Order: sequence, then structure tokens, then C-alpha cells
Amino acid sequence: MTTGAHRAERRHIVLHAHFYQPPREDPAFDEIDAEPSAAPFHDWNERIERECYRAVVAARVHGPDGRITGIVNTLEWISFNVGPTLFEWLARHAPDTAERIVAADRHSVARLGHGNAIAHPYHHVILPLASRRDKVTEVRWGMRDFRRRFGRDPEGMWLPETAVDDETLDVLAQEGIRFTILAPHQVVGAPPNGHAGRYVTTNGRAIALFPYHGEISHGIAFGGLVRNADAWLDALWAVKGARRHTPSAASAITEEPPHPLLVSAATDGETYGHHHKFAELALARVLEQSRHKGGHVGNYAAFLAAHPAPHDVTIAAPSSWSCSHGVERWRADCGCRLDAQAAPSQAWRTPLREGLVALGQALEAQFQREGAQWFADDPWAVRDAYGAIVGSTDLLERAAWLRSHLVAPLREPSQVPTRPLQLLEMSRDALRMFTSCAWFFDDIGGLEPRQVLRYAARAIALSGEAGALEPPLRAVLARAASNDPKVGSGDRVYQAVTPPQPAPVRLAAAIGAMDHLGLLTAGPGSGMRRDDDSLPAFDATVANATVTVGDRRLATVEHFRVHVTQDGTTGVETTVTPLTVAGAPAGPAMAVSLADFPERWRLRVRLALRDALRAQCLEADELAELASGRATLKELATAALVRAVRHLADLEDHHDEGIRRVALALDLFEQLEAHIPFDAQTAFWDAWSGIKPSRRGDLQGIARRLGFAGDPG
Repeated sequence: MTTGAHRAERRHIVLHAHFYQPPREDPAFDEIDAEPSAAPFHDWNERIERECYRAVVAARVHGPDGRITGIVNTLEWISFNVGPTLFEWLARHAPDTAERIVAADRHSVARLGHGNAIAHPYHHVILPLASRRDKVTEVRWGMRDFRRRFGRDPEGMWLPETAVDDETLDVLAQEGIRFTILAPHQVVGAPPNGHAGRYVTTNGRAIALFPYHGEISHGIAFGGLVRNADAWLDALWAVKGARRHTPSAASAITEEPPHPLLVSAATDGETYGHHHKFAELALARVLEQSRHKGGHVGNYAAFLAAHPAPHDVTIAAPSSWSCSHGVERWRADCGCRLDAQAAPSQAWRTPLREGLVALGQALEAQFQREGAQWFADDPWAVRDAYGAIVGSTDLLERAAWLRSHLVAPLREPSQVPTRPLQLLEMSRDALRMFTSCAWFFDDIGGLEPRQVLRYAARAIALSGEAGALEPPLRAVLARAASNDPKVGSGDRVYQAVTPPQPAPVRLAAAIGAMDHLGLLTAGPGSGMRRDDDSLPAFDATVANATVTVGDRRLATVEHFRVHVTQDGTTGVETTVTPLTVAGAPAGPAMAVSLADFPERWRLRVRLALRDALRAQCLEADELAELASGRATLKELATAALVRAVRHLADLEDHHDEGIRRVALALDLFEQLEAHIPFDAQTAFWDAWSGIKPSRRGDLQGIARRLGFAGDPG
């Protein structure tokens, strides 16, 4: 009998969750517009927060009878990272969830001496495709964000898509990161028993690499294990450690485990509750039962502290966990895609990458050239330091930070120059326009490519060099063909996402319309009115018929004269004229449509117009039904429109009032942002035959608004 037979196997369990969602905020307003595909929620962040993030920090534990026996913050027991751009959204829109995430890390530090949370580069970019300068900025910004959230230095860092090469690891090691996590095929010569290997970069810096267990991770991510907690537990305990042969006095050879066995798995955090409904319940049970079975549930940092990585390894480079061709998924039609039948070609990836790379190089040159005139230090060192306030909209904080980096003291300390902040925000957009999600999915017309092109458009606008920078980008994007003929090319996508007017102009138009409709509240100053629910980065007030808009990110204050016209209750038209401080025009007047208002204000204006319209379109009993909740406004508006259309056939020569009532009902549908009802179109077709041919010309406008092409007859 060997001595090893008497020893219980030492099993360490580490489960890692990578939490991240593609950012979708409109970069002009830092707000997410409604995303119908996320219904019934406003947008995908809100939906996934409900399905996943709040679930994993408050997972229900059920007893045999199905009743709740406890609520567990699973992040206290698993390794995790949260992408900084997602954390920024959580802190603003789901602060309770954000606090529970931070609290989980505090508990793990108290339990293990090392926190469960690890860092993440600030943006989800494929680092092997980035320059070293951009790698450094992304890592430093990510580490600053981590310190701001968790109050400590990070020990590890998750790499987006686990995309890795030698230079990426060298930057991590240079910045003090001790380890990262990779797929098993990315680590060559990994030590046995799940331990980390030691990688030494070409510059001589060392970093530990943990390869996760591929089969178990796949089973979690794709649902086979999260649907059955017992099968998941069995899989964790089915892994056997490698043994070594050692001399013994009792026999020639004995066998015993050389090291504690580490069984680790890594998946997207959204696996728990979003990709797989109620998967957080299975996670909570697995964590509980693993402890009951004698396993040590910990994290990578604590394991590495107790068991350093002495064995040297190499890497497959460049490589990632989601592309079998290295990192080609983010620059070429390599064959990796979500749906080969729906989107047969990803040839658009190459011109999208090439166009943005060329734009990025031009923006870098401008940042270097102009930054040298403003900043006391090297412009790139200042950009790295900008990570301290990059997500802040506190103007006083931003002003104090900027003054400490300017080349010379300001004559007026209370004044904040705009141009250096514009340059820094331009460089921020130059970084985030490489967010990897734009290339991951199947078509350039999707949400994610549209988003990076919004960043590109904002960077160009901030550069002040649109005439030089935009044409070359659009020429390259024209070669990026969509799989959908209706989308066309990347150039058409770019044009569709480029705002028709600057953000302050659009906001001024919205505030002017709100004031015209009496939707603003009285402010502290005489004649001043303001919105109670302003945008995170903007302030806006109205006084003496002048709208003042302040951008806290750029320290700008602009004044506008807004002229509002209203066509009865059907809509508003705004004309915005930029003013100098003295009130004289500083630029040409611009027409801003309701569709170009920021979403929150567009909906408020539509609601006010809708309220006025429904009083004219609905009958008394219908208004009573609406008030009681027995019917929805859309249902009643449909009935009113069908009724008005059918009435047209009864009016003979005197149908002007009938046309007006149909027009009002159609206006109501416009403000509801709803499709024209099928029954209304059918009713119009029936009514058409009962109207004298000599009067049908009067109905051409109504016919077009109902969806008919010209004369229905």
C-alpha cells in the first residue's frame, strides 16, 4: 500500500465570470437610445441587468420543497471581472447591483486575503491588433477604473476575448499585473493539475498564465452543465490530478499528487441568467455543494500566492478563445461567424478595420501635434493620466485635473480651456472605435458596427478636421458591403449614424420645444427655466428666450436662440441659431426635427402632443375607458382612425372636416411611433369606392400617409 493511497486529494475550485456588454451609449449624449430588440426593456443593458447582473449578486437557494432557503451573492465565491464601460453604466443605472459587486470583492479579500475581482482593459479591444501605446493606455485606464471601484490594486487582468501576444503580456507585466487567464489551446507546455505557467516576455518580464479547463468551461457556457447542477458537480470532481513517482524506504516507488489539483473554468458572466435562464441557481448550488464535498472554493490570486508558477510556458500568438484563426475574426473573413446561412460573407471586416486604422493614425498625429502645445508633459503620458477622470462628468473635478497638466498656469484659474479637453475626448473616441464587438457579429449593419462608427464620427467632429478626415474614411467604408442590400455599405451606415447637427444644437432645440409646451420648471433665476432630469454630461437652461447649453465633459458653454412653431397639436418645428455671448448670431440658423431630439426629450414632446391629440380624436366614452385602464391608447387610437376613415365615404362633397379628423388620427399614430393599422388601410380602400372621382384628389395626402403609393385606384 502506498502512502499516496492514504491521502485525500486536494481539490481547489475556481470559476471565473467575464461580465461585459457592448457599450451602446450615444457618444454625443452618453445615453442609450431605445433598442426595440430588447423589449420589453428599454435597451439590452437594462434587460441583461435584470436577467443576469442582479441575479448573480442575489441568487436564490431553494430547498427540497422549492421554497427559498437563502439568498447568495455568488460573486463572493467566484473569480470575476466587470468591463469598465459596463461598470460605468451599472454605477449610474443600477447602483445597488454595482455596490453588491464591490461588496463581494471585499468579502473575498477578508476570506482569502486576495480579492475575487480582477481588472479589465478600459475598452473591449483586441490588444494584439493595437499599438503598444494604445495597449498601455487601455491597461492603465482599466487599472485606474479598478482602483476607483474596488479600492485596491488589481492582481490579475482579463484580456478581451483572451486575445494575447507577447507584447500584450509584456505590457501587463510592465504595469504590475501578476496573472491572466487563457484558453487551454493558448498556453503551450502548461504544467499539470491546472496550475499556472510562467511566461517570460521577449523583454524579460514574467507573468503567470492560468489555462482554464476547456471541456468544463464549454459545458457551462453552452448549457449542458448549467441545466443540471449535479452533472456540473460530477464534472468538477471527475478531473483527476497527475501523480508523480517518488522513492520510498518501504518500496521502490510510491505515487502521490505533486501539487494540489486546481479545477478552473471561465465563461462569459452573462451565461448566468441571460444566456441560460436561472443558471445562477445552478451556480449557487454548485458552489455550496463543492464546499460540502470538501473542495476549496477560491480565486486565482490566492492560489497563485500559495502556489507560484515555476514552470516556463510559451503561448500560441496571436490567439484568442473565440477565433480558431488567431485574431482574424476582427480583421478578415476568416470563417468565424454566428450564422453562416444568414450572413455568408464577412469581407466587410477588412475595410472597416483598415478605414478606422487610417483614421486612428491621423487622429494620433493631430493629438501629438496639438497636445504638445497644451500639455506640460508628453501628450501620451497625459492621455494615460486622463484615465483618472475619463468617465467623470464633474466639471470641477475635470477642471482641477486639467489645470494640473497644462503647459503654463492659467491667467484666470476659474477658466477652463476647451481645446485640450476636446483633444483628450477625441483620443478617447479614437480608442473606443476599436471595440471588438463591431467585428464579432455577422454584418456591418448591426448595432455594434454602427456604434464604433458613431465614435469615429464624434472623433472627427472633435478634431475640427472633418473636411480632411471624413472623405478618406468614407471611401474605404464604401468597400465594406453589407449582406443586406437594404443596408448597402459601411459608408451608408456611417452616414446614417452621423448626427445632422452637433449635440448642443439638438439639445437646445429640444429644450426650446419643451419650454414652448410648458414642460420646464421654474429655476432659481428670474425668467429662468430648466429641465429637472438633465443629461449626465450636459446642463441646459432657458432665460429671456435664449437656451444655454453647457457640456461638462468639454467645459463649453453655448447660447442659442430657438424659434418654435407648432402646427396645432400635430407637431413642432424648431429653428436654432447659435449666438455669441453678446447675443449676436454666431452662425447660420439650423432646422432641427423632432426625430433628432435626444430620445428622452423626444418622448416627452411626443407625449405632450399625444395628450392634446387624444382629446380631439377620442370620444368621451373612449377617454373614460382609457382613464380606467380598460383599453390602451393604441387600441382606442386604432378604433378612432378606422372610424374616421370609414366616415369619409359618407361625406360626399363636404368632407374637409372628415379629412381633418383622419389627419389628426394619423398624427396621433405618429406621436405613438406606431405602424398604421391593417384595418385602417382596408377601411380606406373600401371608402375610396364611395367617393366621387372628382373629389378623390383631395385624399392623395391621406392615401400616402396610410401607406398607399399615389392614387389607390
